[in-house]
Amino acid sequence: MGQQQQRPFSNRPVSLLNRNGLFLLLLALLVLLGVCLPLSEFPLFMFPNRTSASSPPPSPSFVVSDWRDYTLAQAARFVAKNGTVIVCAVSYPFLPFLNNWLISISRQKHHEKVLVIAEDYALLYKVNEKWPGHAVLIPPALDPEAAHHFGSQGFYNLTSRRPQHLLDILELGYNVMYNDVDMVWLQDPFKYLQGSHDVYFMDDMTAIKPLNHSHGLPPSRNGVTYVCSCMIFLRCTSGAKLLLKKWVEEIRAQPWSNTEAKKPHDQPAFNRALHKTTQIDVYLLPQSAFPSGGLYFKNQKWVNETKGKHVIVHNNYIVGYNNKLKRFQDFGLWLADDQFHESPLGKLELIQEQNNEEKKQKDSGLNENRSQKRNFL
Repeated sequence: MGQQQQRPFSNRPVSLLNRNGLFLLLLALLVLLGVCLPLSEFPLFMFPNRTSASSPPPSPSFVVSDWRDYTLAQAARFVAKNGTVIVCAVSYPFLPFLNNWLISISRQKHHEKVLVIAEDYALLYKVNEKWPGHAVLIPPALDPEAAHHFGSQGFYNLTSRRPQHLLDILELGYNVMYNDVDMVWLQDPFKYLQGSHDVYFMDDMTAIKPLNHSHGLPPSRNGVTYVCSCMIFLRCTSGAKLLLKKWVEEIRAQPWSNTEAKKPHDQPAFNRALHKTTQIDVYLLPQSAFPSGGLYFKNQKWVNETKGKHVIVHNNYIVGYNNKLKRFQDFGLWLADDQFHESPLGKLELIQEQNNEEKKQKDSGLNENRSQKRNFL
């Protein structure tokens, strides 16, 4: 029998085996993409998979246009690590201080659990543009120009929302650390948050305490303690929730007044709540590790004597953006200019930005300067 002429490859019918082989190859490729890409920083996914195996990651289909619909529950779930979220509340004018704070946290390897509560849409979009998923806005948005003037009603409106934000996170089942962004981390503070206390905080007094001072609620001055509400760690306990509910009540009980003697502030309300909530386990952090700005920046002798012990430095006891900036620069604690590459936000262009919602609320006279660089106060 003569030899059968071999067909060209292109004319051969595809066998069942070949078809199955192609199908299996495509299936394997799809599985590989589905498993490997979320584990990477591949830009196909808005959110890399950095949550625990027991908690599925947020939807990778979340896009930038949805940031105004991004919820606190989604955001906390995305950033939480070991059941803990680090929170700050910021308006757009303090974006450089946010970046400075983030650099110091990045050096301690805790930046991935940071959640920025944006108080205006400009900050919400800027942070999520640079660092998707790490900023959320809890309506209503505030006026970014008014919110950063200490002692103003805008500033009070910003700070008075803090306890409710923290309570909402506790109710979601997470521990939460709150920081103001005029702070710098020099060491890892979590080493000092041992034990099972409900709330940890720092004293805001400038009087020097002994290194082995008590860690209970500090003695009162004229019947009122002076605990700082700018750095707090709260465990997800009934005691911590009770304290925050009382803090919310104390703030709501003091309506805004522009009279200097009656001007409300969130910190006195926090101290009143501490005294009125007896069913909580409190822990005063060591002064040598968590000093107030009135001590750290004004008592060089004490700083030298406690060298190597400082953990978080708070740039308080001074008012004004430029004053805080200069003080950080003078003490070598301003990192945002030269070490910006260490921040998840990278280098920031300080251009005044207003979203459409805010533009509607401004008159035409204020609109004229919107494209100019911000002259921070």
